[in-house]
Order: sequence, then C-alpha cells, then structure tokens
Amino acid sequence: MNAAQRLDATFAALADPTRRAILARLSLGEASVSELARPFAISQPAISKHLKVLEEAGLISRGREAQKRPCRLVGKPLADISEWLEAYRRHWEGNFQRLDALLDELKAQEPQAGAERPEGGSL
Repeated sequence: MNAAQRLDATFAALADPTRRAILARLSLGEASVSELARPFAISQPAISKHLKVLEEAGLISRGREAQKRPCRLVGKPLADISEWLEAYRRHWEGNFQRLDALLDELKAQEPQAGAERPEGGSL
C-alpha cells in the first residue's frame, strides 16, 4: 500500500463514529473485543468488523494471549495524518500572515478620521 492509499484507508476508518470511539478507548490502553463491544448497542460480530477495518488501516494491532485477543492502538497512521495536515496548516498560516500584513498596510494608508474634512463642513 502506498502513502496515498494508507491515508485513504486511515481517513475511511476514522469516518465512522464507532471506530473513533474504539480508538478513543484504546488510547487508554489495550482491551479485549468484549471490553470494546460493551459500551455499544451492536453485536460482537459488528464490533469485529469495525476492528477489522481499523486493523487493515493499521490503526490497531491484535495480539494473542491464550484465549484473549487484546487490541492495541498503533500511532503511526495518526502521525501520518498529522504530518499531512501540517502541510495545510503551514499553507493557511502563511496566507493569514500575508493577509495580516496587507491589512496593517491598508490601515497605515488610511487618513486619520476627520483629518480631511474642512472645518465646519458637513457630509
């Protein structure tokens, strides 16, 4: 999978609120499938499908400890998204800085209020 495909898979996985909630739970530490399923009003097979999407996107890993299959958060795909977004943040920050400079320049060129009105004159 190339970088663009990995980003696509990560964004697709993050598009679902249940998967985001699962990731939020895993940010606290590893958990079993049944622990992850507990807060949701969906079946364990449905949770397993969500976990498969997260695993295929590289956002989680699943281990094997006897009968348990603990799930763990994997940070690399989230770091890749952060890096991708950072380029856009720098772009927009540069645009806002140029806009601020232009506004400062325009303010400096404005005549002082009332400076060009003749005395006693009305508008």
